[in-house]
Amino acid sequence: MAALCLAAFGGYVTYTGSKLSYVADVGPGPGFFPFWIGTGLLLFSGYQTILCLSARQPRQSAKLSWRGSGRALTGWLAMAVSIFLYRWIGFAASFVLLTGFFIVVIERRHIVAAISIGVALALVFHLLFVVALGVSLPAGPWGF
Repeated sequence: MAALCLAAFGGYVTYTGSKLSYVADVGPGPGFFPFWIGTGLLLFSGYQTILCLSARQPRQSAKLSWRGSGRALTGWLAMAVSIFLYRWIGFAASFVLLTGFFIVVIERRHIVAAISIGVALALVFHLLFVVALGVSLPAGPWGF
């Protein structure tokens, strides 16, 4: 069922991306990435559907895991708080906090690894979007 939902979403993204211009004067247009991301979603959902249909084992009823559900809901809540904090502390600081929360609280790993991974990923996002693509990310009071 999840693969079919993913296929529907991939179809929508591909269709919407195909309505936008594929190329621009200086490179890829606004429809380039949505078209290929949607196409990738369609391919992966098709592969997942084939795997699911070709499985020979009988289906077992899935029991609801409250612990797993609580972790998932905690992750979604942390992401919502992170998005809310963008305006006040900026993307980089909010992303470092979100990454640290996921690694320390959800995955129960060491805080030093969490902070270093968060800083490294924030730096990668800055280099990719701000430096390479010229897209501004929300800046906090510290200027980043």
